[in-house]
Amino acid sequence: MTSFVAHTTIDCGNAYELSEWWKQLLGYVDLEGDPNEPGHEECMIRDPETGHQILFIEVPETKSVKNRVHLDLRPRTGSRDDEVARVLALGAREVSDHRGQYGPGTGWVVLADPEGNEFCILRSQGEIDA
Repeated sequence: MTSFVAHTTIDCGNAYELSEWWKQLLGYVDLEGDPNEPGHEECMIRDPETGHQILFIEVPETKSVKNRVHLDLRPRTGSRDDEVARVLALGAREVSDHRGQYGPGTGWVVLADPEGNEFCILRSQGEIDA
């Protein structure tokens, strides 16, 4: 017997605002028939292509240390650097830059969302294949 990941959960201070920010970042949408609204303490979004879901749950404590688990994001189109620029323009903050760490064209960038949750932007599949 095994298990599967039903969804990914992110603790936060404002579930609605953070779910709206991540929808812009990922192109995810609200669940059909269950729209997220201001004041909701739990907001679920899903990838319209894969069905992956992320649940944002309000908790009383703020983020205080580095994430032990984080999301690694790969651009669907374009390049890692283009995606990093786009996400920074959405309001992400750069935490650390590991581009070129293992030679030219390698690496990733660690960013944080508006509440400080960390995630990485990897190279696109097109960049890897090239």
